[in-house]
Amino acid sequence: MIKEPVNGDELLALFEALSNPHRMRIIAILANGRQYVSQLAREAEMSRPLLYMHLQKLENAGIVNTKMEVSDDGKAMKYYELVNFDFHITQDLIKEAVKTLSIKKKEGKK
Repeated sequence: MIKEPVNGDELLALFEALSNPHRMRIIAILANGRQYVSQLAREAEMSRPLLYMHLQKLENAGIVNTKMEVSDDGKAMKYYELVNFDFHITQDLIKEAVKTLSIKKKEGKK
């Protein structure tokens, strides 16, 4: 199980990962078990390059893991699986996370 975000940047990565309907669909598919990329692309009905882009966002947020394996016929296969998570987002969590954001304030603005 992954930990809850501890800083503002992690929280933003989580929100960004979950803010896309394609990524939510990928999460729903992976909730049924791990899949290799080609199988996942077919089920999600998207190209592999587009799928990789979405998987990268999910991986950066700590929502999915990847593992390379070799099939019986010697073919390399990249598997993705969902990381078990349970987040509780509260106003206090956001209030504390804002203090650790790495986004720079624009000059002249307070």
